Amino acid sequence: MPSKTLFIPAPDGRADAFAAFPDRGRHPGVLLYSDAFGVRPELEARARELAGHGYYVLVPNLYYRHGPAPVVELPEHIGEEVRPAIIGRLMPFIEAHSVDRIQRDAAAYLDFLAAQPEVSAGPAAVIGYCIGAALAMRTGAAHPGRVAAVAGFHPGFVVTGAPDSPHRLLSRLTAEVHLGLAEGDLTPEAIRELDQALESAGVRHSTEIYPGTVHGFTMSDTAAFSPSGVRRHWDRLLSLLDRTLDSSAVNAK
Repeated sequence: MPSKTLFIPAPDGRADAFAAFPDRGRHPGVLLYSDAFGVRPELEARARELAGHGYYVLVPNLYYRHGPAPVVELPEHIGEEVRPAIIGRLMPFIEAHSVDRIQRDAAAYLDFLAAQPEVSAGPAAVIGYCIGAALAMRTGAAHPGRVAAVAGFHPGFVVTGAPDSPHRLLSRLTAEVHLGLAEGDLTPEAIRELDQALESAGVRHSTEIYPGTVHGFTMSDTAAFSPSGVRRHWDRLLSLLDRTLDSSAVNAK
């Protein structure tokens, strides 16, 4: 499975990124937003696995303004005993990642993805984990003609009290949406508000709580990892991509 590090011309410099893709033909593009811990071997393995199903997967460093990934030192396994300290070091970067930056970066990422010679014509999918789920929703809402699918897993900050909360932007969305929640990710009230926004947008969607999971359940390098949760994630994600992206391009030679 070919993979490489790329540099995306971005609004505030060059964003380093990881890409994985099949070794022959052109394939639908997938923009993958990382969780708060950023691009690391876990996300590279995720991209390779997804690419093995016939997609070109681009994983940008969300924090490129602060340096190449990883922007803070990460252990091989992020246990509960070290997680708070790591999040504390990352928080200034997360807080600096304003909505304006998110929107400008998203346009650059989609432009770059579409321009790659291994990527077929047509809309992309955008997926995200943790904070990346909110970025995926914002990207889909800002670029409805370019995004056919949005998926978010153990999402964070998708329903907030802010006027520009991601769930308040969904009227612009045309993509099909799947959100896979851990138990406790959102309150019942927030889930109802999110579902109402998706229903009002008139898009096909599903919001599902994955049983027996905690926040971060897809990440095997963390204490939150759930084998059953990640299997369900792959089932829902691959079904979504199969429905929404051009499957004729997947097997192109």
